[in-house]
Amino acid sequence: MHMRLGLVPTIVASSADAAEKFLKTYDHIFASRPHNEAAHYLAYGQKDVIFSKYGSYWRNMRKLFTLHLLTNQKINSFQPMRRQQVELMIESLKNEARDRVVVDLSAKVASLNADLALLMMFGKRYTDKDLDNRGFKAVLQEVVHLAATPNLGDFFPFLGVIDLQGLTRRLKDLSKVFDEFLEKIIDECAESNDQKQSKDFVGTMLDIMQSGEAEFQFDRSNIKAILFTMIVAAIDTSGTTIDWIITELLRHPHVMKKLQNELEQVVGLERMVKESDLENLKYLEMVVKEGMRLHSVVPLSQREAMEDCVVDGFPIRKGSRVIINNYAIQRDPNVWPEPEKFFPERFVGSSIDVRGRNFQLLPFSAGRRSCPAVQLGIVVIRLVVAQLVHCFDWELPNDMQPCDLDLDDHFGVVTSREKHLMVIPSYRINE
Repeated sequence: MHMRLGLVPTIVASSADAAEKFLKTYDHIFASRPHNEAAHYLAYGQKDVIFSKYGSYWRNMRKLFTLHLLTNQKINSFQPMRRQQVELMIESLKNEARDRVVVDLSAKVASLNADLALLMMFGKRYTDKDLDNRGFKAVLQEVVHLAATPNLGDFFPFLGVIDLQGLTRRLKDLSKVFDEFLEKIIDECAESNDQKQSKDFVGTMLDIMQSGEAEFQFDRSNIKAILFTMIVAAIDTSGTTIDWIITELLRHPHVMKKLQNELEQVVGLERMVKESDLENLKYLEMVVKEGMRLHSVVPLSQREAMEDCVVDGFPIRKGSRVIINNYAIQRDPNVWPEPEKFFPERFVGSSIDVRGRNFQLLPFSAGRRSCPAVQLGIVVIRLVVAQLVHCFDWELPNDMQPCDLDLDDHFGVVTSREKHLMVIPSYRINE
C-alpha cells in the first residue's frame, strides 16, 4: 500500500512476502531509519543503535554491541544475577500465595525486568525515585506514548521548530530527566570501575571510550544514547511479552496444564527451573512463539529508502518511508490458519523461528536492523514464563472465568495490556 504522510512518500508492507523484499532482498537499500523527532531529542540526535541512520557510524555501533556488550559470554556472565532476581520475585509471590491475596502480576514482571536491565547495564539497582518523582514506569510510559504519537515534525520538517502539538517541549523535558540520571550513573561507574571484577555495560563502554580503541568518535553522548534505548527496550518489551503470554495461558487452562506437565517431566516438582533446562522445554518454546505471534509487542517497524529503486515493479523514491506491519503479517489468514486463536501446537514440526529468518514471524525484526539483543530477550522471556508456570497455579479473582479475561491493549511503540493482570497464586513446588 502506498500513501503520503505529509511530505513523506510511505509504503506499508503487510505480508510476509513484502516484508522479505524489504528486509532481505533489498535490505541494503532499506537499512536506514527515517528521521524521528522523539529519537532526535531523547537519543542524542539519533546516536543510538536502533534509530541512527545507516552508515559507518551505525556499523561501528552495531559492532560494539556484537563484540563487547551482547556476546554469549557476556550474556552468560549475568546468569547468576538473573537467577537471583527471579528467585526474589518467586519468593515474594510465594509469601503472597500463603495469604491468598490478589497480586498485580504485570507490576511484578515489570519490576523484575527493570531490575534485570539496570543490573546488567549499571551493576546495581535503582529505585523509582532515582530517575524522577514519577518513577521509572511512569516516565517510560510517557516515552513510549510520545514516540508513538504522530509528530508533525516527522512529516513536515519545517513544522518541527514551531512545535504546534507541544511535543517538542515535552520531549526536551524528558530528555533532561534522562540526561541527569545517566550522567549520575556514568560518574558513579567511572569512580568504581577499577574495582569491578565483572564489567557491566557502562563499565565496558567506559573502558572502550578511555582506551581510544573505538574506530569512531565515542564519548559520553554515545554512551548515554545507547543506555537510553537499552533502558526503554529492555524494560518494556520483554516484560510486556511475558505479560501477554501469561494472559493467554490463563485464558487457555489446557495449554497451561500441558506446559506444567512438560515442566514436571523435565524439571520435577522438587526445584525451580534453571536456564540449563530451557533447551529441553520444547512446548515452552512453542508457547512463547505463539504468544509473540499473536501479540506483536512492536506492531510496526520503519525503514527508509537510501536510493531510488524498483521493488516488484513499483518505483520507490529515495527518502521514502517503509512501514513493516508486523501485526498484520503475524495474523495473516493466508499464512496462519485461524490466526486469532492461541494455538501453540501450530509450531509442532515447524522450522519457523523468531530470529528473523522467517518473515511471517518478526518479533525481533530481520535483516541489518534486527534487534541486537535477540538472544538475551529470548532467554529472559522463556526463563520467567517457565518459572511462573512451574512454581504456581494461578486463579483469577472474583470468580472470573478464563474466557472473561480481557485482551484490551494500549497501542504505542510497545503494545501492552490496557489493564494490569490481577491474579491469585498458589505455590506448587515441593520444597
